[in-house]
Amino acid sequence: MESSLLEGVSMGLLLSVIVGPVFFTLITNSLQHGFRYAMVLALGILCSDTLYVLLTYFGVKLLADVSLFEKILGYVGGLILIGFGLKSLLKKRVERPNTGGLSFSNLSKKTAFAKGFGVNGVNPFVLLFWISIASLVSLKVNWTKGNVFAYYSGILVTVFCIDLLKAFIAKQLSRFVTPRVMGILNKTVGLLIIFYGVRMIYLTWIK
Repeated sequence: MESSLLEGVSMGLLLSVIVGPVFFTLITNSLQHGFRYAMVLALGILCSDTLYVLLTYFGVKLLADVSLFEKILGYVGGLILIGFGLKSLLKKRVERPNTGGLSFSNLSKKTAFAKGFGVNGVNPFVLLFWISIASLVSLKVNWTKGNVFAYYSGILVTVFCIDLLKAFIAKQLSRFVTPRVMGILNKTVGLLIIFYGVRMIYLTWIK
């Protein structure tokens, strides 16, 4: 179980450094409205991810006993990850977050939660990512329910904690959020995600 937890933590770390709408939403809202607002926003992101985990895991599990489907799922999941990696690797420009704007100190916690849930939930790439993760889990035939729970918990808790860390150090981090730094980060993450995708296809092939 410890190995599956560590594997989940490593995937969570990888997911956390992907630069996208969620990253900039956390940074800008922390700067504009404060850490507490960003913390509730991060909770909304966590709940959105958890919902996707449940939908994709149980959806894949219903068809996991069909050997042909399992193979298709492994190849498709790997291709999705490779697509993610290429998208991140080939992205030409990442804009600096807009840290200006009006202060909305009187916005409710419900607004922050809804914003986090919505920004993460309406992104189709998030659903595709969790489908690929569910595909990867389906290949772990020797995993128990405890291993699966530990793996997903590792991902979700790691992402949530790092989201909080991003929000907490937003003002310091914003000095370094330049297009050049974000470009380097995107390329590094892109290569790592491509590696995971190729690995999934390989595991499906040898199985």
